Amino acid sequence: MKAIELAQHGGPEVLVLRDAEKPQAAAGRVLVKLVVAGVNYIDTYQRSGLYPVKLPFIPGQEGAGVVEEVGEGVRGFRVGEQVAYTGVPFSYAEYVSAPADRLIKVPKKVGLETAAAVLLQGLTAHYLVNSTYPLKRGDLCLVHAAAGGVGQLLVQLAKRKGASVIATASTREKTELARRAGADHVIRYSDEDFVAEVRRLTGGRGVEVVYDSVGKATFEKSLDCLKPRGMMVSFGNSSGKVEGIEPVLLMRKGSLFLTRPTLDHYISDRASLEERAGEILRLVASGKLKVMIGARFRLGDAAQAHRDLEGRKTTGKVVLSID
Repeated sequence: MKAIELAQHGGPEVLVLRDAEKPQAAAGRVLVKLVVAGVNYIDTYQRSGLYPVKLPFIPGQEGAGVVEEVGEGVRGFRVGEQVAYTGVPFSYAEYVSAPADRLIKVPKKVGLETAAAVLLQGLTAHYLVNSTYPLKRGDLCLVHAAAGGVGQLLVQLAKRKGASVIATASTREKTELARRAGADHVIRYSDEDFVAEVRRLTGGRGVEVVYDSVGKATFEKSLDCLKPRGMMVSFGNSSGKVEGIEPVLLMRKGSLFLTRPTLDHYISDRASLEERAGEILRLVASGKLKVMIGARFRLGDAAQAHRDLEGRKTTGKVVLSID
């Protein structure tokens, strides 16, 4: 089979299309012929070495396709069914062997491309607003990178919870996308001081929670946007890793809470995965949650997909078409 492989950590140029051994279904697993793979920031972290992986390595943790073979002991899946998953490695490839308990059936109204585009980021947005900081009606939240894949979904789900959303984005085009997603206020942080704007918009009070996927560039200023005992949710590193945080800083800025969550801990059992994925896919199928696919690349163009993602040239979701 064809797959993207990296033999060393580095820039996008280390992503090379090669022939690789086709995986097997094996006991408890399902062989999926992939149609679409999702591209996510975690893929760039693994490629660069920020999140070390054993080399050689096939990136990708999200995809959708058709069941080709069912391994021994697997129940509930049949050859020919459309399925999707997140949290399964080696997805920049024509085939993947996935644990059956990580697979989700794709409703016809959703389709494979949308399923591949929404699972990781949709589940992330879901746990952020429902579990990490359970938003309630009347809450004020700040969402950074609101035109991105997670950002647009996060804004929509926050509004469904009855919260007021202040969003940030870097360009005029991206601020418009954040507004379309439902943000009450949008700050173009390349031209405005987002701390001053948040304080102005909240009458000096601050917000209950900041959802920050940007990392190094926004972290400390985000703390200044919180009300006393507010929560800082740092869930990404698109501008670089946050380092050197002293706990006393949280005290000085208002007895703040800080958490650094990851999706795996919120879908660690089958019931949690089915509950969260089921709700996300139902919202998508009903049209109540909009998924924007901002860029499509062929498998062999994975390096360019990474360049555009890291260069902040993309909006919405980036996907790879597996031919």
